[in-house]
Amino acid sequence: MNIKCPHCSLAQVLSGSRIVKAGKFKRKSDQVCLQRYFCRHCRKYFSEASFSPCYNQKKRHFNSSIFHFLASGGTLRRTAKTLNLNRKTVARKLIFLGLMADQVLTEHRSRLQVREFEFDDLETFEHSKLKPLSVTIAVESKTRRILGFRVAEMPAKGLLVKRSLKKYGKRKDERKYARSSLFRELKRFTAPGCHIKSDQNPHYIKDIKKYFPQSLHTTFKGRRGCVVGQGELKAGGFDPLFSLNHTYAMFRANVSRLFRRTWNTTKCRHRLALHLSLYSFYHNFYLIEDRLIRPTADGG
Repeated sequence: MNIKCPHCSLAQVLSGSRIVKAGKFKRKSDQVCLQRYFCRHCRKYFSEASFSPCYNQKKRHFNSSIFHFLASGGTLRRTAKTLNLNRKTVARKLIFLGLMADQVLTEHRSRLQVREFEFDDLETFEHSKLKPLSVTIAVESKTRRILGFRVAEMPAKGLLVKRSLKKYGKRKDERKYARSSLFRELKRFTAPGCHIKSDQNPHYIKDIKKYFPQSLHTTFKGRRGCVVGQGELKAGGFDPLFSLNHTYAMFRANVSRLFRRTWNTTKCRHRLALHLSLYSFYHNFYLIEDRLIRPTADGG
């Protein structure tokens, strides 16, 4: 019996004979029958559920439903209303599922060897358009696999500058630091001499030379977005950054916080990052890689 006691400080060296079966019980939340164990060393009980990430969750059977709702354009309030749950429960589940998704994505990326990817900044805001945010996202070419993202604070632009300064003061521009953090992560699983595509933003060149000195960097002139549909879908002709722009449009369509015209706005950028991790998991393992074995959405 290769089971270790979660309570005992000597769990790593205890032999299996110190742990014995102590009956079974049905979990109240979903009526699943679980094995209970007893540790003779610390005189404490535990069960199979003690090792699950969902341990002590009373509504774990809603995890999968909430995951699919939030990754398919559902808002926190509408998800709670549809499943007859409290909105706070759905908000807590978003945090749990977002952290679990980020952990699985990190483990999955460590096994990749990317030879070509595209990246750019997607703009949104928190609470008000006077408080804009930038989301730097990297997407693998052809497969459209989301490789990573970073959320960064940025100052307002255009006609909103004066109003933003008056109401919220000067905002930091964290885009450079977020981009550097993303590139450090991408560097771990990209092949030497990889092909990188982006638009002609002059701030990108220096960072790419720093983190990917052997890479081939190709830039393309930006074009206007379609009048009908999302701004990331470009109007007419061949789009050299199609994988990136199509993925951005899917973010806009499936993450409620990123809808173009909506009163559903994110109030905290850290929750936005968790929501993006949740959707990235759904995008990579359910939408574009159905042939792969999918990790469970409930963490169990």
